[in-house]
Amino acid sequence: MKTDLASNSRPTARIAEPEVDTHEEISRRAYELYVERGRENGHDLEDWLQAETEVSAKKTRVAGA
Repeated sequence: MKTDLASNSRPTARIAEPEVDTHEEISRRAYELYVERGRENGHDLEDWLQAETEVSAKKTRVAGA
């Protein structure tokens, strides 16, 4: 009996390109917020959420244009 190796292999985790671009854009913006605050530690989640909000709003505006 033959076994098809392809069917037994695990799927690889892949992130769609737009998600990667969005993640990188959020990361960059969160870092900018950190720098603008004077590199004060302890606000990483706040910066990330603010960056997500800004990037999401920007993408919505661009999609609606």
